[in-house]
Order: sequence, then C-alpha cells, then structure tokens
Amino acid sequence: MNWSGLENLLSGVNKYSTAFGRIWLSMVFVFRVLVFVVAAQRVWGDESKDFVCNTRQPGCTNVCYDHLFPISHIRLWALQLIFVTCPSLMVMAHVKYREGKDKKYVALHHGSHLYANPGKKRGGLWWTYVVSLVFKAGFDASFLYILYYLYHGYDLPRLSKCSLDPCPNTVDCFISRPTEKKIFMLFMVVSSALCIFMCILEMIYLIGKRIGKLLKRRHENERLVFADQHELTTIAPPRSQYRRPDPTLTESQLSLNKRDKVKEGGVSTPL
Repeated sequence: MNWSGLENLLSGVNKYSTAFGRIWLSMVFVFRVLVFVVAAQRVWGDESKDFVCNTRQPGCTNVCYDHLFPISHIRLWALQLIFVTCPSLMVMAHVKYREGKDKKYVALHHGSHLYANPGKKRGGLWWTYVVSLVFKAGFDASFLYILYYLYHGYDLPRLSKCSLDPCPNTVDCFISRPTEKKIFMLFMVVSSALCIFMCILEMIYLIGKRIGKLLKRRHENERLVFADQHELTTIAPPRSQYRRPDPTLTESQLSLNKRDKVKEGGVSTPL
C-alpha cells in the first residue's frame, strides 16, 4: 500500500480544514500511519509463523490460529485507515466541483465570480464537511467495536487453549511477543479514540459557530425592523415654550414687553 501517495493526496485537506481538522490529520499520519508503517507491520509480521501449539496433529495449529485471529490486526488497521481518511476526499471533491463551477461562471459573465472563496465552508460545503466528520468518527468507532468483539477485549493472552477439530484434545497455543503486540494494539486503540474526540470537538465548534452566526443575523434583522417601525420623531416641544419670565421684572415692565410682542406680531384688536 502506497501510504505516501495517500498522504500527499490528503495534505490538501489542510487548506479547507479548521484548527481541529489539522490536528486530527496530524494525529492520523504521525500516530497512526507512521507507527503502522514503521513499527506495527514488523511487530505483527511473525504472528502466523511463530504461532506454536503443543501438538503435531496436521491442521490443528492452522485451525487454532484462525480461531484466535479471525482477522489480522494489520489488515484490520489498514482497512480502518482507508475508511477513516476517505471522507476527507469528499470535502476536496466538493471544493474542486465549486472551483470548476466558478471558472465556468467567470467565463460566461466576464470576470464576475460565483464564489468569493470556493473553499469557504458555507452552504452545501458546510454540510459536506460536517457529514465527513460524522463518517470519520463513525468509522473509527465501528472498527474499535469490531476489534473488541473479535478479540473479546483489547488484550492478548500469553496462553490460549484450543480444542477444535482436528486437534486430538485440548492443546495449548502460544503467540510470539504477546506483551509487545498488546502495547501496540493499545496504542492504536488510544490514538483512534483521540481522533474520535477531535472529530466531536470539531463538530461542536462548527455547529456552535453556525448557531452564533444565525443568532447574530437574527438580532441584526430584528434591530433593522425595530428601527423601521419606530422612526425618530420630535419628542420634546421647542425650548422657547418652556422659557419662564424673569421674576426680577416689575409688572409694568412685563406689560410693556407684552405690548411690544403684540406690535411686532402685527396683532390688532377688532373695533
């Protein structure tokens, strides 16, 4: 399997991922793919050859090995990594589709763009990204359950008893380096659990950010509607209406002022 080609293909996802998505991708390649390629394959490469049972009955060792290891850990982890990384390709495919659609729109409309940024997580791309997170977390959780179900837990016994045909009786079988294999298995299980946790955090972040934008937009719309319905009107009368006479003036001076105002206004009394 060409893991370097897969890594180069998925490295473009970093441009369209959030900070949580970049951490997830780093964890996948550093703690899972790199450990799988460099160490895990060598540790589990002798599981069939060095599986020993205390009998010489032909076929007994093969039957007991198949019962103890219904599927190889290496092949199971390889399938898990393929299924987990494939949903990220959905996001890249959607972005490429947007870019191609935008190029056609620019050619038809003489320079105007359909998308300001094709990689911006809005509209359908936002849903594609969230669905990819659900698939990634779901695949990881499913493979963890399969591993737990097939091997009755995350443990490898040093001694396994087998009484299947064609074994003449109950025989003791031993696997090579069970402690080392158990350590690598627990490491892969913990790294898968951390990747699930990062996917859940990213989903919470995206959904919370989307809800915050919707609430902000709703509040802005309500403010605009309120401003349209309640236009500014003259609340207070002119200031001159509240002007009080000077208490220091005498009555004669007040009467003279009233007469002057009447003359200035051109008011005449009818005869």
